[in-house]
Amino acid sequence: MTAPTEVTSSLKMYGKMLTFTRIKLETADLTEIDAYLASNLSNKNSQIPVIIDSDVEQDLDALVDLFWSWGLQPIGVVTGILDEAAKSLRLAIFPGDGKRIELLRPAKKQTTSAASTPQATVNATATTDNEDGSKTVSPTQSQTPVTETEIHSEGASLSEADAMTTLFYDQMLRSGQSINHVGGDLVLTDSVNNGAEAITDNSLHVYGRAQGRLVAGATGDKDARIFCQRFNPSLVSVAGTYCLHDSIPEEMIDKPVQVRFVEGQGLVFEIIKDS
Repeated sequence: MTAPTEVTSSLKMYGKMLTFTRIKLETADLTEIDAYLASNLSNKNSQIPVIIDSDVEQDLDALVDLFWSWGLQPIGVVTGILDEAAKSLRLAIFPGDGKRIELLRPAKKQTTSAASTPQATVNATATTDNEDGSKTVSPTQSQTPVTETEIHSEGASLSEADAMTTLFYDQMLRSGQSINHVGGDLVLTDSVNNGAEAITDNSLHVYGRAQGRLVAGATGDKDARIFCQRFNPSLVSVAGTYCLHDSIPEEMIDKPVQVRFVEGQGLVFEIIKDS
């Protein structure tokens, strides 16, 4: 009997933080949609990836053609009335607000590797002072993150268990390194340097200085939070809503801070007070 040959896989499942434009449609009139695009797009070569969100029936095939004619690249729809049409066109179906993306879990632990992720951008933000002393930052653009089943950092590995598990990472996360944990909280006992990123689909805890890109609720969990001892990130995101360093309230920098998402408000920043 011939022994099975071990084959090195050439397929890896991983993800990056990407920014998509979400187009909300309340009409199926292609002429009206075309007129709106004509008044809002400066050119037909933008190559912007878009997700279609509609509460009304659409001729999805014709709508996709229209978007492509304007240089937009439809990659999927928000789940709902367009699901069947999207399947027939082989477009992705994204979960609705507050819903988690189903995860592909590997059968065994993934190998570690170093990777970097493109930085997302935000157009504008508004900061609001709340009565309890917290700050609310409401970005005008949100991101749809793609999650990964592989951890891109030395010394970290993905749990094989399907149950929620907390991953502890005890080394400094250096520039160019990225750690991504799905299935539970991510706890970093050391610092996150500029140029590094820490991503989890649940809550993120950083006990050193928190710089770089910090992402919690990467699959849409709006109950996720970020806790930092010294808060000074280049980008912070919870459940797909994010802002850049320049939009973070100045009084939060280098303080112990909690960040959470509040429906209708955006990101809320609060200084963690000593008991």
